[in-house]
Amino acid sequence: MASGGTASQTELKQNKVPIAWRDQCSALLLPLNVCRKDKLYMPWECDHERHTYEKCQYDDYVRRMKELSKRKLAAAE
Repeated sequence: MASGGTASQTELKQNKVPIAWRDQCSALLLPLNVCRKDKLYMPWECDHERHTYEKCQYDDYVRRMKELSKRKLAAAE
């Protein structure tokens, strides 16, 4: 799941994901949290899952900022 995506609401409720983290990358957060629990939150474990999730978060941020700048340009005209 390199591109991210959203998990279903039932999956998110079952895994007790806070509402604030239920975004475009929530499908990547579930395996990351499972890995973290399995590896006892060791910082050097789960690197691949963490980097994949953080990349998705960054790409989503960039997409939202581009959309915002387009809206500002449209409003200025």
